[in-house]
Amino acid sequence: QVRLVESGGGLVQPGGSLTLSCEASGFKFGHYIMWWYRESPEKNREMVAEMTSFGGTRYSDSANGRFLISRDMDKSTLKLYMSALTPGGTGVYYCKGAVDRIDYWGQGTQVTVSS
Repeated sequence: QVRLVESGGGLVQPGGSLTLSCEASGFKFGHYIMWWYRESPEKNREMVAEMTSFGGTRYSDSANGRFLISRDMDKSTLKLYMSALTPGGTGVYYCKGAVDRIDYWGQGTQVTVSS
C-alpha cells in the first residue's frame, strides 16, 4: 500500500537551514505529483512546495527563493531544503502524493524555528 514517512524535522534557529525527507513506498514514485504542506496553530494546512512528475516545481510566496523541493529517485524520497528560516516557518510539515487520483499523506514532522 502507499506509504509516506517524513523525517528531518527539529529545532532550528532563525536564519538557519533544514532538510526534510519523505520516504515513499507502494507506488511508482516518479510517476505522480507530490507536495510539501505546512500546518501551524495560526494557519490551516497550506501548500509550501509542489513537484510534478515531469520535474516542474511551484512554491508558495513565503517559500519562493528560500526552499527547494527535489526527488531522489534512487531512494524514492521527496526532499525539501529550507533556508533562511523564520519563526513563521514553524509547524508540522507533511508530504502528500496524489496516486491514481487519491491523496495520501504522511504523519508529518515538526519544525520549530526559534532562538
